[in-house]
Amino acid sequence: GGRRLRLDAGGVADGARLGESVCVQGVCLTIAAIDAANLTFDVITETLTRTNLGRKGVGDRLNLERSLRVGDRLDGHWVQGHVDGTATVVELRRSAAEHVVFLRPEPTLSPYVIPKGSITLDGVSLTIAEVRGSAFSVALIPTTLERTTLGALAVGDAVNVESDILARTIVHRLDEWRDAGALGKVGGA
Repeated sequence: GGRRLRLDAGGVADGARLGESVCVQGVCLTIAAIDAANLTFDVITETLTRTNLGRKGVGDRLNLERSLRVGDRLDGHWVQGHVDGTATVVELRRSAAEHVVFLRPEPTLSPYVIPKGSITLDGVSLTIAEVRGSAFSVALIPTTLERTTLGALAVGDAVNVESDILARTIVHRLDEWRDAGALGKVGGA
């Protein structure tokens, strides 16, 4: 029911070991085989249907990142490689001054989309520029355009979304308290 994904990982494969995790398009996958710079992963049906990996084919470029090691410098946002769903590109604004992508997330992701909050698209950690109705935008800097697949996005493309872990945790807890009727009692009961 799944698929075996074999990637030319280039320098990302340097020093890689079987069983290690690699973020592929924002999805945390486990290395099942290594052949020089080629890394192989087993991808289950759930991952193929919940992410955009099931729509990728031979020759497609993918964003790759090795997992953070204990003691490494933490730079940017917390990213776990746990994709919450997808968003669809609805508009692109490209000019000499900026490159802005507007996306519409699956409705279940909307509570986690916060102005100036962090969001991860296809494994790339970004800051939300604007939230407008059911859509949001991110501005891409030249380095992001050069080093990731985000510069090649087109209207209608689906991207993997990992919401900010702090926003997700807070919304989840507030929902639990609301459902239990305890929201009015928090802090004073």
